[in-house]
Amino acid sequence: MIRIKGYTKQKTWVNDIALEDLKKLDLDWYWVDFSEPEASETKLLDTYFHFHPLAIEDCCHLLQRPKLDHYDDTHFFVLHSVNSRSLDVEEVNLFIGPRFIVTYHVKKSEEINEAWAKIQAASKLGNDGYLFAAYMVIDQLVDEYFPAVQELEEQVLDMEIGSESANQMTMDEIFNIRSRLLRLRKTILPMRDLLYRTLNTERIEGLKGYLAFYHDVYDHLLKLTEMTDASREMTSDLRDSFMSYNANRMNAIMKTLTVITTIFMPLTFLAGIYGMNFENMPELKWHWGYFGLIGFMVMIGIAMYIWFRRKGWFD
Repeated sequence: MIRIKGYTKQKTWVNDIALEDLKKLDLDWYWVDFSEPEASETKLLDTYFHFHPLAIEDCCHLLQRPKLDHYDDTHFFVLHSVNSRSLDVEEVNLFIGPRFIVTYHVKKSEEINEAWAKIQAASKLGNDGYLFAAYMVIDQLVDEYFPAVQELEEQVLDMEIGSESANQMTMDEIFNIRSRLLRLRKTILPMRDLLYRTLNTERIEGLKGYLAFYHDVYDHLLKLTEMTDASREMTSDLRDSFMSYNANRMNAIMKTLTVITTIFMPLTFLAGIYGMNFENMPELKWHWGYFGLIGFMVMIGIAMYIWFRRKGWFD
């Protein structure tokens, strides 16, 4: 589907423009949106707009890394949209040309729809309003990164190390969160670099008047980068804490088992001696021998327990 809106020199909007009527209208600038395009519509990128073949190839071969390429008087952006729940990434392509922008996305984009609706309500667009429209597209895409990052940040803050119910799943959850943060980072960092290049380029004519808007998006990406890095550091701390907790817990268990084994060592020794079938063992014929040995073993066990307790082996 192709939809077109134009901004006239009389500062009014014209909607639902046919592609063949674009050159007939007295427009200051216009926006063409390719949403879920068919193959015949994709060909218009070449036959009508005459975009560079490499840019058209990037539109057709998903998924490209966010980037900015300059082709003569046309500037090509590869942008990413992120689903805040599944973290699935979709590519959105943006062309900025002389007095127009073209957006191209193979799947429906709510961010583009929101920017499409908001641009018509904007005031004081100026002669280079198409650059403001491009800003709104990028801004809407970046704003949708925040819910995903904030949700993962809350999950990290809510995690608890040490409770019996949490221990079994904690490590899996930590690695799952780290994996999701890495997926977001793969989009956020290239998008940040893209905005940095945009702010410092001299090749996009008229951009200086809108640098404050693009710088605001760049600030958002810096904040997102800091949030993802902070969350990753927290997951590292949680992982180390979890491993330390389990190590200490295992040490306590081993200490208890060692104490029990140590107590039973002399008892096992005595039981082994009197379990031998020698005839010349005087205690075997003593009437109270069995009870005396059992009592002696109990006394040894109690004495060793008291001694270990005083040395703090049970703390």
